[in-house]
Amino acid sequence: MALDQKDGVWKSGRGKGRRTPKGRQLVDAAWAEVRALIGDGPHPRDMLIEYLHLVQDRYGHLSAAHMRALAEEMRLSQAEVYEVATFYAHFDVVKEEETPPPALTIRVCDSLSCELAGAQALKQALTDGLDPAQVRVLRAPCMGRCDTAPAVHLGHYSIDHATLDKVKTAIAAGHIHADMPEYQGFDAYRADGGYIKLAELRDHGDWDAVQDSIASSGLRGLGGAGFPSGKKWSFVRSEEAPRLMAVNGDEGEPGTFKDRKYLEDAPHVFLEGMLIAAAAVDAARIYIYMRDEYPAAIQILRQEIAALEAAGIIAAGYVVLRRGAGAYICGEESAMIESIEGKRGIPRHRPPYVAQTGVFGRPTLVHNVETLVWVARICREGPQILSDVVKNGRKGLRNYSVSGRVAQPGVYLLPAGSTILDVIDAAGGMAPGHTFKAYQPGGPSSGLLPASINDVPLDFDTLADYGTFIGSAAVVVLGHTDSARGAALNMLDFFASESCGQCTPCRVGCEKAVGLMAAPKWDADLLTDLCQVMTDASICGLGQAAPNPIKSVLNHFKDEV
Repeated sequence: MALDQKDGVWKSGRGKGRRTPKGRQLVDAAWAEVRALIGDGPHPRDMLIEYLHLVQDRYGHLSAAHMRALAEEMRLSQAEVYEVATFYAHFDVVKEEETPPPALTIRVCDSLSCELAGAQALKQALTDGLDPAQVRVLRAPCMGRCDTAPAVHLGHYSIDHATLDKVKTAIAAGHIHADMPEYQGFDAYRADGGYIKLAELRDHGDWDAVQDSIASSGLRGLGGAGFPSGKKWSFVRSEEAPRLMAVNGDEGEPGTFKDRKYLEDAPHVFLEGMLIAAAAVDAARIYIYMRDEYPAAIQILRQEIAALEAAGIIAAGYVVLRRGAGAYICGEESAMIESIEGKRGIPRHRPPYVAQTGVFGRPTLVHNVETLVWVARICREGPQILSDVVKNGRKGLRNYSVSGRVAQPGVYLLPAGSTILDVIDAAGGMAPGHTFKAYQPGGPSSGLLPASINDVPLDFDTLADYGTFIGSAAVVVLGHTDSARGAALNMLDFFASESCGQCTPCRVGCEKAVGLMAAPKWDADLLTDLCQVMTDASICGLGQAAPNPIKSVLNHFKDEV
């Protein structure tokens, strides 16, 4: 039956008819501002997070009008833009009736190393000592500056060994951008023999032999999982082209800062290793995913990638740099890939694995920054640089990020068979006034071990009998005045705030654990049951490893709970 022309939504304008579509309306001024930032199209879906950064950086928040305009320009629903923007901690979404945040934001790291260095007192001092109308003070997870705890970010400026006076001085000076460290640039690296090996391999390299060399060195993934690198190459090479590569620079495990040191010191060692690995699997494009907490490293990579393009070593656009937005879960490789694609960082169900179905559904080789540094060194110096180093029956070298109650926190390159006593000795011994009590061997995911377990090599596979693992080799040392129970609660607080929320065992389990751990006396049976459920039923490593701090305290520090 034909409808009367006056029926339906669109009417003459009299009565109850609507003049506009449902929902938030497009504001021309905001649309023009967004277009000025992101330029002319096309605007692919995977650029959403990059565009959100542009708006956030320019205006200090994401207004409803700007998000509506971005949705219009990218031909996305407003819901898609909103769900991505609200997933990441570094985006401030402001609705029409809400007040935008102050022009300045201070983030105070409250992860374990900074907690030991007085982060809570510092945050309170900043909150009490600064005008909240001018400055916003927020807690933040690890910033990768554990060696200079307590760490604070004023905008994108990192304040090491932060105090109220240092922060006030930086505010007065308008110091809100990252300081650029001195580093080995392209010309200096080239003069030192850089990229010769890459050129040789590209011209007449035997990639089977290169893969065998990587395998014989014993190199394993150094982001935490420890999967053999040569085997990973073989999996990706066996898949049909086109293949891609993704670099995991989201070094978010609290206590870890080794990748930042490499990037801020000698970035081209990493970049050459990356290009060698990409050539080995014939990757059509490389995506580098770098955490937003490393603004100096991001700027260095932008400059040096441009230098590689100018020198003709890579084609323009072959290496794509993507900026994270404050989500620990994006350190998990499939969540990182989701974020590279401009989505929420939600871990994927597996199989298929990323070597089969990775970025944009293509076979993808994923490595972290330190692993690729070693790829470059192995190809230039031979596999023996790792395989010939033997200590306590273990082969290879490890970069240990060491912080907490040691005299000289920092990154220390030591044999992989080193014990915690070797690591503490390399860091100058215990800090004055502190006696060794406990340590975190590989970030909060690894839990805590007592000082009495001090003769175990801190390497892959050696700590399983103690219910833990080396992970990213993020070693945090506790002294006799520190509480193991309090340290464990700090770790679970972190996991509770960083859970992506996809699966109930992790989302609810972490929150429930924090409540139980805050009680004067722990309910050991209930916590043990909760730990088992989280370990068995969580989708990804966050929920599976989050119970480790609880279990380690129940095993080794019962007197505290």
